[in-house]
Amino acid sequence: MQLTDDIKYLKGIGPKKAAQLARLGIRTAYDLLTYFPRAYEDQSVLTPFGELQPGTQATTAGTIMSVQERTGGRQRRMTILTATLGDGTGFLQVTWFNQKYLKQKLKPGLRLFVTGKVEYAYGGYGQLAMAQVSSWQILGADDAPEQKTGIVPIYPATEQLNQHFFRKETQQLLADLAPLPDVIPASIAQSYHLLPRDTAFRQLHYPPNFETLKAARRTLAFEELYLIQCGLLLLKKQAREQQHGIRHLENSRLVAAVLTALPFQLTHDQQQVWQEIVHDMQSPEPMRRLVQGDVGSGKTVIAMLALVKTVENGYQGALMAPTEILAAQHYESFQQQLTPLGIHVGFLSGRLTKKQREAIYAQLAAHELDIVIGTHALIQDDVHFARLGLVVTDEQHRFGIGQRAALEQKGAPTDQAATNASPEADACQSQPAVRATATPDVLVMTATPIPRTLTLTVYGDLDVSQIKELPPGRQPIRTFVRTPDCRPLIYKYVHDQLAAGRQAYVVCPRIELTEGSDLPSAEEVFDELRYGIFHDQQVGLVHGKMKASEKEAVMQAFYANKIQLLVATTVIEVGVNVPNASLMVIEHAERFGLAQLHQLRGRIGRGPYKSYCILVSEGKSETARERLQIMAETNDGFKLAEEDLRLRGPGQFFGQLQHGLPDLKIADVLGDMDILLEARQAALATLASRETLPQIIPILRQQYHEHFEHITNN
Repeated sequence: MQLTDDIKYLKGIGPKKAAQLARLGIRTAYDLLTYFPRAYEDQSVLTPFGELQPGTQATTAGTIMSVQERTGGRQRRMTILTATLGDGTGFLQVTWFNQKYLKQKLKPGLRLFVTGKVEYAYGGYGQLAMAQVSSWQILGADDAPEQKTGIVPIYPATEQLNQHFFRKETQQLLADLAPLPDVIPASIAQSYHLLPRDTAFRQLHYPPNFETLKAARRTLAFEELYLIQCGLLLLKKQAREQQHGIRHLENSRLVAAVLTALPFQLTHDQQQVWQEIVHDMQSPEPMRRLVQGDVGSGKTVIAMLALVKTVENGYQGALMAPTEILAAQHYESFQQQLTPLGIHVGFLSGRLTKKQREAIYAQLAAHELDIVIGTHALIQDDVHFARLGLVVTDEQHRFGIGQRAALEQKGAPTDQAATNASPEADACQSQPAVRATATPDVLVMTATPIPRTLTLTVYGDLDVSQIKELPPGRQPIRTFVRTPDCRPLIYKYVHDQLAAGRQAYVVCPRIELTEGSDLPSAEEVFDELRYGIFHDQQVGLVHGKMKASEKEAVMQAFYANKIQLLVATTVIEVGVNVPNASLMVIEHAERFGLAQLHQLRGRIGRGPYKSYCILVSEGKSETARERLQIMAETNDGFKLAEEDLRLRGPGQFFGQLQHGLPDLKIADVLGDMDILLEARQAALATLASRETLPQIIPILRQQYHEHFEHITNN
């Protein structure tokens, strides 16, 4: 059987099972092979009945002496099947619930191999029993129990696809599968003491011992992280070697004018990042830089300076934001700052009429617009730039690598000379700054802070800058955790603040009431508040199911202080800047991740007023309480991101931060930090080697084609 074969061709899997497996993302043999166990059960020690101890997990074997069936539970609807086993050293009762069909299989005289928790039988006067059976099987006439011992995989199972099914089918797959060829170059496998790939896969599913299991897991985690790193580094390498950048000249009048007009001084971190961007833009290689900064750290002003620099050199700039609301705010801010300097700024989004969009298309193609700000509308086929010099992507994690590339390609090679440059470019240039096949510079921004080591790994195709320092004057946000019984006091305090002229958000985890859920919906809370304690205030509602124009109207009304209290879902996570909003109440805060809570909290504290965030939670688990307490103790987004990763686990960590990357199947970016760093070093060595690099490119294209489709064989 080949790894690419449809799973339905595996023995024991028909159309019905194939459909059930597809719902788990298992469609091919490779998918099943990489459906790794979530845990393992140690069945390596066989314990005689006479040595079993109550309260312990044990593996044992014996002969069925008798089988009894009875009913129990409420209204006696539960079927209880009990087999009494003997092995010459004692007796053991094994019980199954609601599995009546087993009575036809379990016959006296048959031998069973069972694993489970040993307890005293109810009312059995010291008789040992196993009511919690984790696995069992009937032994054949020639089967020795000792041959069945070992370490048994436990798979993520469902009601239809149980452990027995997955163990049977993975064993069948491993039996049918030809030996797997290695994908990691032999020199690297030897240097990092990796197992052969075929051995690693087989021993990860059915390890002979825990030491071998550890080695197999390390090998496959290394392979996964290594290949992803190779893909990212290759993208970066190709961008530098195959594309000619724009060599911008030094800053002159326009950039200086923007810096002078700013009502504040750049922080030390902002100055440092700006110098890194200037260095990149003045280099002949295309800039590929990520600016990572906490909420409110001042990334947008850095993007503005970079866009002005490209305009000053005779080029156009584009800024793509994930939401229309955020794009509109950027447009308003840029217009206010740059129009007095003679820089023409345009806005492009899906809500514009066809006539308005066509007017923008024409202005961009004719170089009548210097900077355009918009949403995904910027990557539509009808958008063509005269001379695109810089692409800025805001909230990078919401766009895929392919979407970013689509916007970069809007700066297609052109034969237009510097005669198209603006008057400002003529004033500051002493020589042409353009190559005929120039590729635009790329600046991406994210407010999702993660540790620097992980940043270099996830965004391996980019150079990374960080802004940790908040601008002076930003009010620290005090955060409190409160239980639902405090709501009357919470909303009375919010009402008093609104009466004093402030504005507030109330964030809910759901849009509308759903059957079987006790979570308050945004619609319910909206009705309760506007007809209740806030009847004398203007209350608004915004959520993801509203039309874009409706959301825009509500957010603009809130921005203009025509709405004092805004009830919302996480749609405001990336929203407008409202300096007068100084309060936020988050209902059922335990339902949000720390990073998301931090993003939401960042909507307040943007003005001169003391700001407060109140997390309402009835979360009873220790993890939920710990997470919210961390929120109350720190405003440091980098620390919160680390804690969020630690508490929630890695999950789809890569894919969440950078759309277009594969989710991790086995590696844990937090627990496998040492493997991750080794894999990165190995990937760097691979790219520097003429011998190993050609081996990796075909593997990347085969295994991760959709993720690294832009990699070429050249």
